[in-house]
Amino acid sequence: MFKEILQDLVERTDGGLAGLLMASDGIAIDQYSKGDGPFDIESVGMEYSVVLKGIQRAAEMLDTGAATEISVKTERLTTVVRMLSDEYFVALTVAPGGNVGKARFLLRASAPKLIENL
Repeated sequence: MFKEILQDLVERTDGGLAGLLMASDGIAIDQYSKGDGPFDIESVGMEYSVVLKGIQRAAEMLDTGAATEISVKTERLTTVVRMLSDEYFVALTVAPGGNVGKARFLLRASAPKLIENL
């Protein structure tokens, strides 16, 4: 079920490379990568899960509300993370020049279905 949703996210996003559903503790629930990507999406998710915890703590301390979406842009890819709950997030990586706006939209649109099946 989850792999199909992740595959749909990657395939429908111009420049989509990989999708990941992960628990906040860094344990992958499911993943999908398009071809032989230049990175391991599970490793990306594990490393970013540590950063996400820091962002969530900072948002709480600043009393700005819960963090719902985080984007990290590097030279080789952009990763858009959508928080599904305090315990789970979904991430989509996009190649440089890819459609990050569509990635954000598709993550937001698929969130209810992912949450329902968790």
